[in-house]
Amino acid sequence: MTTQENSQAVRTIGIGGAAGDGIREAGLRLAELFNRQGYQSFLSFSYPSIIRGGHNFSRLSVSKEKIFSDHSEMDILIAVNAESVRLHLSELKPDALVFVEQAYAEELKDTGANIIPVPMADFAKEINARPIARTTVGLGAFAFTAGLRLERTKELISSIFQDYGGEINAALAEKGYNLAEKLNLPKWREGTGELAVNEKAILTDANKAIGKGLLAAGLDFYISYPMTPSSSLLTFLAKEAVGGKLKTIQPEDEISAINMAIGVTYAGKKAAVGTATGGFALMQEAFSFAGISESPIVAVVSQRQGPATGVPTNTSQSDLQFVIHSGHGEFPRIVIAPGDAEEAFISAGNALNLAWKYQMPAIILVDKQLSESSQTSILDSSKIIQNEVKKWDNEGVYNRYKFTEDGISPFTAPGTKNASVKLTSYEHDEFGIATENTELVKKMTDKRFKKGEMLEKEFSLYDTVKVYGDEKSDTAILFWGSPKGAILEASKYLKKPVKLVQILWMEPFDTEKVSKELAHVKNLITIEGNHNSQLASLLREKTSIVPNHKINRYDSKPFEPTELVKEINELL
Repeated sequence: MTTQENSQAVRTIGIGGAAGDGIREAGLRLAELFNRQGYQSFLSFSYPSIIRGGHNFSRLSVSKEKIFSDHSEMDILIAVNAESVRLHLSELKPDALVFVEQAYAEELKDTGANIIPVPMADFAKEINARPIARTTVGLGAFAFTAGLRLERTKELISSIFQDYGGEINAALAEKGYNLAEKLNLPKWREGTGELAVNEKAILTDANKAIGKGLLAAGLDFYISYPMTPSSSLLTFLAKEAVGGKLKTIQPEDEISAINMAIGVTYAGKKAAVGTATGGFALMQEAFSFAGISESPIVAVVSQRQGPATGVPTNTSQSDLQFVIHSGHGEFPRIVIAPGDAEEAFISAGNALNLAWKYQMPAIILVDKQLSESSQTSILDSSKIIQNEVKKWDNEGVYNRYKFTEDGISPFTAPGTKNASVKLTSYEHDEFGIATENTELVKKMTDKRFKKGEMLEKEFSLYDTVKVYGDEKSDTAILFWGSPKGAILEASKYLKKPVKLVQILWMEPFDTEKVSKELAHVKNLITIEGNHNSQLASLLREKTSIVPNHKINRYDSKPFEPTELVKEINELL
């Protein structure tokens, strides 16, 4: 498919304004409007790291076919202020329509853009709507150009905004729709129409999907100190906790969060913590404690551009090596890096179940782009593998760290009759008593790593590696995490078919499968959102395979499909 054909297959709408203008909410509602018509959507959201003000921007790409990423070139821009137009002027297609707040239209004449003045604020005042709702006027104007009928537009808007004043928003949408009709604005040639709706398809970001996955695996406690871009997971699970069995706790800092989680697992309940990589850095001593005490905690770690505070509201893949080597000392852990919301859901459920089966810490590694971008998804709980926890049989003396053939000791919680349950950060014997005996130190280390070896034998049950595209091609693209969306989207427009290999399990690493998939590849390209090609380094360490080419982005922005097509085609 050519780039021109792509412009017809994918439509992109941008919504821009200042913080407090409801830009994210407007983007989500617009995405939901398409979702309810059976379309595939991908919505990204960008904002600065300041408390008030600054430019906020939602960008939504939709298609009749599966869409994996948003596109930068826009067909429609709905702008609440002049800044939004000037900032995104270069991203407008030649025939793009710009619906802008009427008060700013005059000063934007010099831009050369197709400016459509819309009195959003005035329309909102006319019906006593809150100022934040004025963006719905722009959504109504857009609905006309997209080919939706007025009554259907009002019906959808009313339903989508039912928790935010459905009738008021429907009235605002009608005003925008009528204005667009009065101006006789051009409609999309093919219109949007309506497709068959998959009732299982929802619009979700990875943070919410992770929350749902953890709940599906029986999460009891979620403990987190809010840190962008993981904060929305805490908000989501706090709402889910109302009136339910789940407990959510926001302690004073990240160190308290992970230590509380270890205490919860000691008491026999399933616990997870969530943070950004900066917060995870604070958790390192406690993470090692979880390793030696064989505490089955799950940490959700979302990357942002660093080091230090860095660019806290932008994205990055710069912490792979840090996370897989997190904690001092040697001990096994699980690190899964999903590439979309559906994988995030499955990874979260499997991580929690595996952590308890093998009594070891697990990490779900995501990033800002994945955490906060929403896409049409189907969350299938049947893909989460349920595992049994090896429990004590109440016979004899209870040894928390009993040596067993598979390295997994029987588990029980304090309060169990006839059981004294130890938890210690010291090296210990089977009972949990501190020891410096060299034979025991070695034997207990081997015990913990035996569990990792047993886990590797289960690789075939899980999607440790995924393959897309032309599996017979001698050219392959290797990637991990959120770039998956842009890469799969870009692959639709490459000048030749290629093999696409995604690695999901970073630790333990499925060396055998990765080596097999790359065995006949002559031209290997890695694509990563970091400077040092951290996956490429891991690949060389585990398989001795060295990529021929590397495409890296480390300016804190996510990969964009159209730009990626050009870079990949140059290498092909």
